[in-house]
Amino acid sequence: MQRVSSFRSKLVRAALGALAGLLAAFTALAVAELVAGLVRPAAGPVTVVGGAVIDRTPAGVKDFAIRTFGENDKIVLQLGILAVLALIAVGLGILALPRRRAGAAGVLLFGIVGAAAALSRPDSTGTGDALPSIIGAVAGALTLYVLATKAVSVPAGADSQGGPGAWSRRGFLAAAGVTAVAATSAGALGRYFTGRQGQGAVASRESLVLPKPAYPAPAVPAGVQLKVSGITAFTTPNSDFYRVDTALTVPKVDAGTWRLRIHGKGVSRPRAYTLDQLLARPLIERDITLTCVSNEVGGPYIGNARWLGVPLAPLLEEAGVRPPSKGGRADQLVARSVDGMTLGSPVEDLMDGRDAILAVGMNGEPLPFDHGFPVRMLVPGLYGYVSACKWIEDIELTTFDAYDPYWVKRKWARRAPIKTQARIDTPKPFARPAAGTVIVAGVAWAQRRGITRVQIRVDDGPWQDADLAAQAGVDTWRQWSYRWNATPGGHNLTVRATDGTGQVQTEQRTRTIPDGASGWHSVFVTVP
Repeated sequence: MQRVSSFRSKLVRAALGALAGLLAAFTALAVAELVAGLVRPAAGPVTVVGGAVIDRTPAGVKDFAIRTFGENDKIVLQLGILAVLALIAVGLGILALPRRRAGAAGVLLFGIVGAAAALSRPDSTGTGDALPSIIGAVAGALTLYVLATKAVSVPAGADSQGGPGAWSRRGFLAAAGVTAVAATSAGALGRYFTGRQGQGAVASRESLVLPKPAYPAPAVPAGVQLKVSGITAFTTPNSDFYRVDTALTVPKVDAGTWRLRIHGKGVSRPRAYTLDQLLARPLIERDITLTCVSNEVGGPYIGNARWLGVPLAPLLEEAGVRPPSKGGRADQLVARSVDGMTLGSPVEDLMDGRDAILAVGMNGEPLPFDHGFPVRMLVPGLYGYVSACKWIEDIELTTFDAYDPYWVKRKWARRAPIKTQARIDTPKPFARPAAGTVIVAGVAWAQRRGITRVQIRVDDGPWQDADLAAQAGVDTWRQWSYRWNATPGGHNLTVRATDGTGQVQTEQRTRTIPDGASGWHSVFVTVP
């Protein structure tokens, strides 16, 4: 009995230590959230540590995360960070029972790690970014020290009332409850201040009235949208448009204070623009399909929208920039976002006559915050990672030899024109359509070249031409459909496309790294 009682006492003591550690971690994060709300929301410890993890994650692992978790990859990362912190907090709490100073020092160490991560971020504004992690860690260390002191004061085998001169378990739990309430209040207050910091940006977007385009988009031809159930809509609603980036916290930029700077190699007349100055220029409106390089064969990371924006080439010309083919000194344009992301685009492509723009509108409204408000860059024919900089604030002209942008440093290709692809939208994989006529349909794309032919193959049979929807332009995807006489059994449906140059989509399967996936998309269905 004595041995059982001793084990139970140790178990209870360990539980109290674990609870003290968890509450200390919660307090640290809540106080850090409060300080970040007062200083800079993006400097919160989970955000900066998460950003540092993303930056140091191998490209293949990032690609796996996007492929596996989709647009929830950031939530998974944050939950993973919190889970790891919780486990460490439990360990520090148990350690703090016999060694309170060591436990508190462990919490402080994590504060130092958070501060270092904050100062290393490309969007860091200075030493103030370290304050949330440091102050939060100090609060957490003090909390752990005090709760651990109270926990070890609980006599072994003490009842709920405790004894004279000692903290009872009930007293410890009361202190723990007060700590939890105080930490929760601090966290809620931090959220409030964070929300207030973004109110100016929200108000600036709500009040923004987009000018009418000087050059409206050509009318979309009748017949671009097939009347087929299950096929992707020609125009992707803003709420459904894919989002792939590294921002754990979506930047909320006040349009009134936003500025864009153009400078660098070959820029004889550096420029700086406000949003109002850009909006005063002639705007163009275009239907453009945007594609992410992380899109697997048959993947969802592609969307088509009607964009409104300022042509980029005239802005560069006014700054004195010339393409390399005309003697220009710079062959790479590096776009920087407010969160420090850098994307590099070939200057030649930006000035070859295509509709490269600084977009301010998307499907008839100001850019959503998720998609780059107030301004993002967009270049038809190039994957997003070398062209579609969201929350852009800086354009620097340089060379490919002189500078590697974010993704190039992580083994992605410097140049990445979009590859010809076709996708089957319906029927879905492993569907069970009835025998008889089945409509097989989907989309195909080859921006800058257009789609001239789509073919379907059933099992190992001959390739059959699909019917094409009307083509809205070479920079948009194109719908297609095929009437298949389905017979009972299992069948493999495969699709391929031919672009405007006559080049047939390659069968060779490649990964998304380093310059986009290739290969034919296929789905397996069973006809009962």
